[in-house]
Amino acid sequence: MISEAVVDLSRLQFAMTAMYHFLFVPLTLGLAFLLAIMESVYVMTGKQVYQDMVKFWGKLFGINFALGVTTGLTMEFQFGTNWAYYSHYVGDIFGAPLAIEGLMAFFLESTFIGLFFFGWDRLSKVQHLVVTWLVALGSNLSALWILIANGWMQNPVGAEFNYQTMRMELVDFGALIFNPVAQVKFVHTVAAGYVTGAIFVLAISSYYLLKKRDLGFARRSFAIASAFGLASILSVIVLGDESGYEIGDVQKTKLAAIEAEWETHPAPAGFTLFGLPNQEEMRTDYEVKIPWALGLIATRSLDEEVKGIKDLIAEHELRIRNGMGAYALLEQLRGGDKSAETIAAFDAVKHDLGYGLLLKKYTANVVDATEEQIKLAAQDTIPHVFSLFWSFRAMVASGFLMLALFACAFWASAKKNEESKPWLLRWALLSLPLPWIAAQTGWYVAEHGRQPWSIGEVLPTHLSASSLSTGDVWGSLIALVAFYSLLLVIEMYLMIKFARLGPSSLHTGRYHFERQAGAQAAKA
Repeated sequence: MISEAVVDLSRLQFAMTAMYHFLFVPLTLGLAFLLAIMESVYVMTGKQVYQDMVKFWGKLFGINFALGVTTGLTMEFQFGTNWAYYSHYVGDIFGAPLAIEGLMAFFLESTFIGLFFFGWDRLSKVQHLVVTWLVALGSNLSALWILIANGWMQNPVGAEFNYQTMRMELVDFGALIFNPVAQVKFVHTVAAGYVTGAIFVLAISSYYLLKKRDLGFARRSFAIASAFGLASILSVIVLGDESGYEIGDVQKTKLAAIEAEWETHPAPAGFTLFGLPNQEEMRTDYEVKIPWALGLIATRSLDEEVKGIKDLIAEHELRIRNGMGAYALLEQLRGGDKSAETIAAFDAVKHDLGYGLLLKKYTANVVDATEEQIKLAAQDTIPHVFSLFWSFRAMVASGFLMLALFACAFWASAKKNEESKPWLLRWALLSLPLPWIAAQTGWYVAEHGRQPWSIGEVLPTHLSASSLSTGDVWGSLIALVAFYSLLLVIEMYLMIKFARLGPSSLHTGRYHFERQAGAQAAKA
C-alpha cells in the first residue's frame, strides 16, 4: 500500500504546479481577447494608437504566454510520474480531451502566435486581425478541453467500470463533452480570465495616467479595459451563481462544506455570511446568515432542502457498506465466477464501488472492514471545512470589489474625467492582485472540495498515486518550486521592465510630446 506521506506530497506537488501555472493562464485568456478587440478597432478606424496598443500589450502577452506554456507542460507529465494508477484507471477517458487540446487548440494558438508577432509587415491589416482572433480562439479552445477533463473528475459521466479490464472506460463521448459541470466551469473560468486581462490593462493604464505620461494611449486602454472588464465581471458573477446550482445538484458534499452546513435545515436554507467553522464539534461559531439565499442559489427553489454534513456522512456510510458488497462481488468475478446472477448483482451496486475503495486506506481486506473503519472512511468523505469556507468567501469578496472598481472606472471613462480622479487610479493600481486572489482561491475550492476523491465517487485519491519513495517526491517538489520561483521572478522582472518603458518604447519620439507635457504638468 502506498504510504500516506507519498500521497500527501504528491498532492502538494501537483497543487503547487497547478497554482504556479494558473498565475499565467488567466492573463493569457484575458489579454488574447483584449488584443483582438483593440486590433478590431485599429482595422476599423486606422488610428495608429490602436496598433500601438496591440503591439505593446501584445509584448506583455507574449512574455506571459511563454511562461504559461513552460509551467503547463509539467502538469501533464505528473500524471505519469506521480499518479500512475490514476492514469491506468481512467486514462482512456481523461486522456481524450487532453489529446484533443494538444492537437486542436494548443497547436492553433502556438502557430498563430508566431504570425501575430512576426506578421505585421507580411500580412494585410485584415489578415493580421484574423490571426489575432485565432490566437484568442485557440486560447479559449485550450481552456475548453482542459476543463472538460477537469469537469469529468468532478462529475464522471459517460463512463462505466469494466470488471474485465479493472478500468473505467468511455461509453458516451457526447456526455463527456456536454457534462454540465464542465460547461459551467469553462464559461466561469474564461470569464474570470477576461477579468484578469482587464484589471491588468486598467491598472497599468492607471499608472500612466497618474504619472501624466502616454496619455492618449492610456486613456484609450483604460476605456477599453473598463468596458470589457465590467461586462466580464458581471458574467463571472452570473456564471458563478450557475456554478453554485450545479454544485448543489451533483456535488452536495462540496456545497455543504463550502457553507459549513452541518445540519439539514428546513428549506430554503440560509447563506452563512460570516462564521468560524468547527469541524471537530460540527458547528459554526459566531455565524451570521442571510435567510433563503443558499436555497435560492443551490436549488433554484424555496422548497428544496440543502443536505447538511451530518446527514451526508450517514448517507456515505450506507454507500460504503454497499461498496463492500460491490467489492466482494468483484472479487468473485475476478476469481472466475462470471455467472449471469453475479454479473447482474455487481451491476446493481457497482456505482458504490468507489465508496468501498475508501476502506483501502484502513485495511487491505475491504470485505472484512470493522465498524470503526467504516465510520472513519465515512468521516473522510468530508473535506476540510474551515479552509473551504473562507477560500470561497475570499473569492466572492474579490469579485464584488472588482465589480465596484469596474463600475466606477466605466463611469469615469464615459464622462472622460478619469484623470481627475487620482483615488480611482490608485484603487485600480492597488487592485491588480485581486483577480489572481480570486482565481487561486476559486481553484482551491474546486479541487480541495472534491477530496477525498481524485475522480468524484469513483477513485479515492489515496489509491491514485504512484509507488514512489518520499525522497523521490521531495526531490522533484523542491526542484519544481525552485525552478518555478525562478520563472516567476523572470516574469515579474520582464513585466515591470516593459510596463515602465511603456508604449513610447515602440516608437522613439512618438509620445515624446505627451511625456514632456506630462512631466511639466507633474512639476506644476
